[in-house]
Amino acid sequence: MQNTPKRRRVLDFVLALGLVAMVAGFGAHEVSAQKNRIVNDSIDPNENPVPGARYFVDFRARTAASYGHAFVWFGRVGAKKVEVGGLHPATESVIPYILGHLIPVPAETGASYGDLDEEYLTASYRVTMNEAEAKKVFAHIKSIQKASFFWHAPTYNCVMFDQLIASYMGLSVPGLHLLYPDVWVNRLRELNGRNPKIKISS
Repeated sequence: MQNTPKRRRVLDFVLALGLVAMVAGFGAHEVSAQKNRIVNDSIDPNENPVPGARYFVDFRARTAASYGHAFVWFGRVGAKKVEVGGLHPATESVIPYILGHLIPVPAETGASYGDLDEEYLTASYRVTMNEAEAKKVFAHIKSIQKASFFWHAPTYNCVMFDQLIASYMGLSVPGLHLLYPDVWVNRLRELNGRNPKIKISS
């Protein structure tokens, strides 16, 4: 009889994990259905649509095992190498990802599997800028990376990471960070247009 409460707690925990797995499975189904909905605008790194805007931040979304992942590319127009920033659990194991829907888990903020592969891309929105603007924006991205120690799906997830960057750049952002990554990126595009003028936050 003394072990009954403990067993109940274990059972409740297992049921909670099962519920999270079901939600993740639903997200995977949605991503599968939307996989071919890639934006038509060019994301050629050699394209420079605004004269004098030699740097860029590219807000991106890709497929993943669950409901997708949001992240950013940033760098110089025409450069072969780009930097990647994105928030995700600090492991490839599925366990921290599942736990992260319940409690905060340790995070990483660099490139994750698939971030550099165009075949997984589901949405992209590029914002170009001049060198002075880029220095401030890139420094801000790196400061967010250094300060992001945990990932928690309901409160501080990959979409929120991108939203902090977009807000600092003075872009209009979707009112909710609990959106599918590709939905959020495409909504960001709708709110700001093709070549937005950025206004860096003080």
